[in-house]
Amino acid sequence: MKIICIGRNYSDHVSELKNERPTEPVVFLKPETAIVLKRHPFFIPDFSQEVHHELELVVKIDRLGKNIQPKFAHKYYHEVTVGIDFTARDLQAKLKEKGLPWEKAKAFDGSAAVGRFINLKDLEKDPQQLAMELRVNGDIRQKGNTSAMMWKIDELISYISQFFTLKKGDLIFTGTPSGVGRVDREDELELFLEGRSVLKLNVK
Repeated sequence: MKIICIGRNYSDHVSELKNERPTEPVVFLKPETAIVLKRHPFFIPDFSQEVHHELELVVKIDRLGKNIQPKFAHKYYHEVTVGIDFTARDLQAKLKEKGLPWEKAKAFDGSAAVGRFINLKDLEKDPQQLAMELRVNGDIRQKGNTSAMMWKIDELISYISQFFTLKKGDLIFTGTPSGVGRVDREDELELFLEGRSVLKLNVK
């Protein structure tokens, strides 16, 4: 199983971090060890003083595919959830300054929190019209809607499959809206998809 992540897929997030607007999807990977284990907290790593949350819709691939055409991409997933791409922002800034890869800042152990998956039939909504929300200590910290994606889910699946064979169980983190921010020890995070709580997570 692999975790494929998309960066800079919401224009408001591109603006808030003052990044260059991409002309094609920005792709990076996380290893399986990045997933926060069930009923475990998220541990802030010793090598960072500024870990940020990034709320994202997560798509689970459920069949093998390569060079998938956009019109067929919807056949490759039936479940979605929301997750957090934890980012060591201070380390990422240092790596970007030197033109180095982001993996140490983005793919460290525990850097991917994944909520409970929900079948699209149960949501009864177009996957490009889904509301998602992150609350920190009960306060809304991040919220967005998949309608604001610059590249839609089916476009992402098609694009990714040009480079990587997609396998059953692979996860795609589809990008974050604006509102990213720091997490601190003892914070309590809760993720919502269409008003449904899909994950509660403590920070240690």
